[in-house]
Amino acid sequence: MKIYFDHEKLDVYREAIAFCGWAGEVLATIGARAAVKDQLDRASTSIPLNIAEGNGKFSERDRARFLEIARGSALECAACLDVMVIRSWLPSESIAARKEQLSRIVQMLMGMLRKFSGRAEYLQEDEGDYSPRIDHEQEHEHDYEGGEKTE
Repeated sequence: MKIYFDHEKLDVYREAIAFCGWAGEVLATIGARAAVKDQLDRASTSIPLNIAEGNGKFSERDRARFLEIARGSALECAACLDVMVIRSWLPSESIAARKEQLSRIVQMLMGMLRKFSGRAEYLQEDEGDYSPRIDHEQEHEHDYEGGEKTE
């Protein structure tokens, strides 16, 4: 493929285009009418579009904003795939490679965001503890003032 624009040189853009193509093929095979199909279509399209638009911006702040949107769309695609599996529209084995692809896209976008974002120290996308837990001390912290419970 001949390269016409700078964004076409980016590995993340090429990965995003490949995912978008796969998503289109899969969506064509699913007969059910569902919001998640439309959402996957829009989110998968949003990834390369925002990468391209962001790459064309001159200010780092503008560039970072579009890359953040692309990252969010990639995460949204991963959630759409989970929904499609849980609803038995796709077998879980069929999405493993695509979730890995989305993970690579997110990692590449994170690398770019660390370079262009003024909030780089807050950016994380690693294996964190996402289990729901309740911190009872913090939950009731507002109930106490000076060691005594307030009503």
